[in-house]
Amino acid sequence: MQVHPVTCAIGAELRNVNLGDASRDAGLADEIRALLVQYGVLFFRGQNIQRSEHVGFARHFGELEDHPVVGSDPDHPGLVLVYRSAQSPAERYENSWHADATWREKPPMACVLRCIERPEVGGDTMWANMRLAYEKLPQHIKDQIAHLRARHSIEASFGAAMPIEKRLALKAQFPDAEHPVVRTHPESGEKILFVNGFTTHFTNFHTAAHVRYGQDYSPGASSLLAYLISQAQIPEYQVRWRWQPNDVAMWDNRSVQHYAVMDYPPCTRKMERAAIMGDAPF
Repeated sequence: MQVHPVTCAIGAELRNVNLGDASRDAGLADEIRALLVQYGVLFFRGQNIQRSEHVGFARHFGELEDHPVVGSDPDHPGLVLVYRSAQSPAERYENSWHADATWREKPPMACVLRCIERPEVGGDTMWANMRLAYEKLPQHIKDQIAHLRARHSIEASFGAAMPIEKRLALKAQFPDAEHPVVRTHPESGEKILFVNGFTTHFTNFHTAAHVRYGQDYSPGASSLLAYLISQAQIPEYQVRWRWQPNDVAMWDNRSVQHYAVMDYPPCTRKMERAAIMGDAPF
């Protein structure tokens, strides 16, 4: 296996690796896991593998989870089919900076995404290193957010375009989750900035330290949250991947965010993703 860093900040391409073989080799999967924690996102070219091998590789890292809105392959539970075409609805949520399913109490620890079909031009995906984003924050911001917590909502994202009855039913099934604004990586111990496009508001900002009168806290809180979410947009923290069919990307959902660039309508783009269950952030 050869390791080739893609940028100075995030990402490495692993060559001479077949994920079909890795689906049957726990030792190789352990090597890949260590590199995942180190680089945040890993890329594999030319992975002409079966769906069973895709999910078999992902299951080395934990159980898989379905998505309540996006469809899955009925023969392989946990393999979400992210298929886009000219007929797809306009409300799409992969084209914003986010970590997957942070509206869950236990968001995925990692995801494995394979390209089935890509547009002739466009359709890239970007990832951002949120460990580096936290590290580079000014110290007074780090001090301010050290103990803050925030809500993450599926209702305000995937549910927003639904009729109110369906939206409220979705929220009842998946109540807003609350996570620390700065989480600790359970394997590396590093601090990570953990707010994204699913984050709606801080839950413990309105204290004597932040408020002069009444609800004077609101503008300061919303401005701070917007500033923190914007950190993923800094190019020096990012990598951008130009897909080829049978490319696979695996990312550490605890420490990176991603953005699927929506620059290809009315073309078709077909991706298949396995999300691996994680633990509650701390």
